Amino acid sequence: MPATIRSATAADVPVILDFIRGLADYEKLSHEVIATVDTLRATLFPVDSRSRPAAACILAFAETGVPAGFALYFFNYSTFLAKPGLYLEDLFVSPEFRGQGLGKALLLHLAKLANQLDCGRMEWSVLDWNQPAIDFYEALGAERKTEWTICRLTGPALARYA
Repeated sequence: MPATIRSATAADVPVILDFIRGLADYEKLSHEVIATVDTLRATLFPVDSRSRPAAACILAFAETGVPAGFALYFFNYSTFLAKPGLYLEDLFVSPEFRGQGLGKALLLHLAKLANQLDCGRMEWSVLDWNQPAIDFYEALGAERKTEWTICRLTGPALARYA
């Protein structure tokens, strides 16, 4: 089944939030989701023309037109390559639509975008226990960077340096 993929709009924010909650549930991280329709709309589709969106999102639709998955991404920069990179923050396909090629279609759509924009690389993270996702990514040719460890400041630890 060929996926219909399009860029998300401000009207899609409730759907995006539903996908974020579905992903968080799958990753056993629902307790960490504090995003709301309002905060997503403000960061993805700012009204102030001087503000840039913090990220972008694409949606995949089932043959019936039902939203079936999403990918949320932003651009970073590689000093070693002196080129922008595309960072895939989240990729999720609703369970009832898995196995139909929608995840692959979303990922390849972003890979094509990264090539069009002359990005030096496309990266994302995957939980070490998520073997189905790891197998999927490796089958597409992705290389796991096991020598790197993610570090994060968030909440009170980040606020301490305000």
